[in-house]
Amino acid sequence: MNISSLILRARPESLPQVRIQLAALPGVEVHADHDDGRMVVTVEDTDASSAADTMLAVHTACGVISTTLVYQYTDEFLSDIPEQRGAST
Repeated sequence: MNISSLILRARPESLPQVRIQLAALPGVEVHADHDDGRMVVTVEDTDASSAADTMLAVHTACGVISTTLVYQYTDEFLSDIPEQRGAST
């Protein structure tokens, strides 16, 4: 599992188009936006796409000026540790 949080800045006049583009991307959820073009977005891995590929698609979407990674979490390595799977040592 990989989840990332982004602050996205879009052209205010492009917000409707940006929202449509983001809604079409797997694993993307818009949590907040403002008329001035700011958006809070999370991106998760899906079976169809990695979070890294999706973040690149968000960044290159028409009308997007910039994206900033705010938070990133992954637990893929924790699943290899017995304590994390509930097994006793």
